[in-house]
Amino acid sequence: QVQLVESGGGLVQAGGSLRLSCTASGRTFSSYDMAWFRQAPGKEREFVASIFWSGGNPSYAGSVKGRFTISRDNAKNTVYLQMNSVKPEDTAVYYCASRPRNVPRFDVWGQGTQVTVSS
Repeated sequence: QVQLVESGGGLVQAGGSLRLSCTASGRTFSSYDMAWFRQAPGKEREFVASIFWSGGNPSYAGSVKGRFTISRDNAKNTVYLQMNSVKPEDTAVYYCASRPRNVPRFDVWGQGTQVTVSS
């Protein structure tokens, strides 16, 4: 059974930093693309960042580009989201997700971790 477990969420002041982690089990992590999504109260879930199985082609939503960095450590089965210069509008539940190579849809999701940015 595939599992994704996020950690690292919490309360941070605007302008501060936070690093989220997502550890995978039950599948060959290095064969899968990974991504972070987020959902704020009353809003749809939205894409934040993604990274290929190889660690290449990081992609970001316009709202976080230049502030967030996605990375992965295949030896540790973990993907990270480094969040810098956070803003109150970054407040959301953050989810990691995985998909097999060459498949457009992310099919496995974690349970989410809450990030709250205070002004």
